[in-house]
Amino acid sequence: MATRRPRSLRSFLPATICVHLCNLWLLSAFAEVAVLPFDVKLETVTSYDGGDWIWFHPRAAAVPGDGKDGAPSVGITLQRHLDASDYYSGMYVMLTEDLGKTWKGPKELPELAWRKGENDETIAVCDATPGYHAKTKKIIVFGLQLRYSPKGDQLEDQPRSLQTAYAVHDPSTGAWSGWRNIELDDNDTKFYISGPGCSQWLIQDDGNILLPIYYKSSQHGSYCVTVLKCGFDGETVRVLEYGNDMRLEVERGLCEPSIALYNGTYYLTIRNDVKGYVTTSADGLHYAPIQPWTFDDGAELGSYNTQQHWLTHSDGLFLIYTRRGANNDHVFRNRAPLFMAQVDPEKLTVMRATEKILMPNTGATFGNFGATAVNENESWVTDAEGIFGDALKPGVTARVLCARVIWSKPNRLSSSKP
Repeated sequence: MATRRPRSLRSFLPATICVHLCNLWLLSAFAEVAVLPFDVKLETVTSYDGGDWIWFHPRAAAVPGDGKDGAPSVGITLQRHLDASDYYSGMYVMLTEDLGKTWKGPKELPELAWRKGENDETIAVCDATPGYHAKTKKIIVFGLQLRYSPKGDQLEDQPRSLQTAYAVHDPSTGAWSGWRNIELDDNDTKFYISGPGCSQWLIQDDGNILLPIYYKSSQHGSYCVTVLKCGFDGETVRVLEYGNDMRLEVERGLCEPSIALYNGTYYLTIRNDVKGYVTTSADGLHYAPIQPWTFDDGAELGSYNTQQHWLTHSDGLFLIYTRRGANNDHVFRNRAPLFMAQVDPEKLTVMRATEKILMPNTGATFGNFGATAVNENESWVTDAEGIFGDALKPGVTARVLCARVIWSKPNRLSSSKP
């Protein structure tokens, strides 16, 4: 008896439907991402040439309709990098009400200053990222609380030596809260140290917050990444739900995650000592296995041991990063120039032909930056020139820079209206 061959899908469907499905498959397989052009205007926000410290971690948040003539006001949080590695002052703030034509500050915030711990150590908060919470009309600043020795060394000898801190600002009154800590599940010992250092975070339509953090389960373990869903009532941030854990046993593991939402999919970019990684999620909490960042031609992106961040536009998803291969081997960790390029959201690759320099290579380092939408026409990337060691001396100017990304089409995801 002859073997009966299985019938193909074609035998069950009319020819016209088969042709239509084939055409859809071909369109999907060979569809190209529409390129969204943008221009860059680089400006100096402030600078310092005293030689004893530099500005660091400048990150911006915009309050719609709070500036002059209906423009947003934009505040930048920043800190002084002092005379030891990752040793930072209390928090400062700068403010513009006319889209960067004039700036007030930097002004030190006493509410967000250092304080003394029980054993004469310094309790501080660094790596902070501000954002505007539209539902409550407050600014929230998330940062990494840590402990310094008298010499400025970071201490990790106790549980919760590093943990998530936040402060709340009311633009209508100018008031700031002090630093507060988010309470994590004490029944779960995995959060020996944890925090949202340099992480971009996201506000959902219902006002809940998706906050990426990294953590270690012991003093000598490697870092893992997860995302917290948090509620915010205008005063207090509380954890509502925990996402899945992402791990990589390479060097120090995974850290400094940043999140974006584009066309209904959540994207997470993650730092690792050897290379940057990316993953996606349908709900913002549970992510697919991570994969290394590459260009669309298959070559590695070359971003390593520093953070990457996102800009989202209604017509495109963009990554900001530093990388190897740009005549920049003389720069510490190849942290200049600072680049931006469009991302293929389906293939999770960086579109090489769209790459532009936001901040050029002058010998200073970049990579500790922020990225935020300001209005429908502009998004801002802010960074400070890293000048260290023998190069840091009186008379050497270290600038805080703002790269204004000017979109060729209005960004429907952003609004100037309060």
